[in-house]
This record gives sequence, structure tokens and C-alpha cells, in this order.
Amino acid sequence: MLDRAAYDRYLGAFNSRDYDGVADFYVDPPRMAFFGVVITSRQELKAFYAWLHDHVDETVEVLNFAASATCTAVDAVVRIVARKDLTREALDARGATGFLPIRAGYVQEIRQFIFYTTQGGRIEKVECALPLMS
Repeated sequence: MLDRAAYDRYLGAFNSRDYDGVADFYVDPPRMAFFGVVITSRQELKAFYAWLHDHVDETVEVLNFAASATCTAVDAVVRIVARKDLTREALDARGATGFLPIRAGYVQEIRQFIFYTTQGGRIEKVECALPLMS
């Protein structure tokens, strides 16, 4: 089970840009699909986040958390602070077609629902959804 204590360790690695530490929480190979990005290897995971975090500072704040033996669900606010322009063209070239462009100095706060399929306490698959805005 990926319980709250383990998830907090995972999030600590993510927020501190410890990509090897993040990858250690995944089965090998990982399966991630979110906003156009598809990641199917440990190296792809590390390369994507290294590229993204070269452009933006990203942190995740957990609002709600639930876990079972096979699923961890997180309701979170993802805060993006752009250090460099991240253009539509650059995002599309990385397959991040569902990401929003952002200019240097701007901030985006995005509520996300993140679902982790787990096996033996390791992440097997990640899926993300955004709430509908009214």
C-alpha cells in the first residue's frame, strides 16, 4: 500500500527534484499518462521532469488523500511558477499537448485529481484529471 507516510516521502522526493528517488517509487517499467504525456520507462520519467523543471518550479500540495491496497487517490493543488517561457510549440514537441503554456514570471495553480494504481506499495500507473470549471 502507498499509504500517506510513503506518499509524503514520494512527494518530498518530487518537490526536491530527486528524480531517482521519485523513480524508485515506481514498478519498472512505469506507466504514466497525463495531459498528452506518456511515460513508459524510468529514463523517460527522469528526462521529462528534468526538462519540465528546467522551465518551471512545480510543487504539489495535498488537499485530500485516500489509499487502499491497489489504489492511492490524491486531490491536490499543483503550483507552477515559470522561470522560463514554456511555449505551446515546446510543449507540443514533448507531447505535453494538455499542458498550458506559461510565460516567465507567471504562476498557475491547478487543482488535480491524481490516481495511482499500486502493486506491493509501488506505483504501477498514474492518471490525472482536472475538475470541470463552472
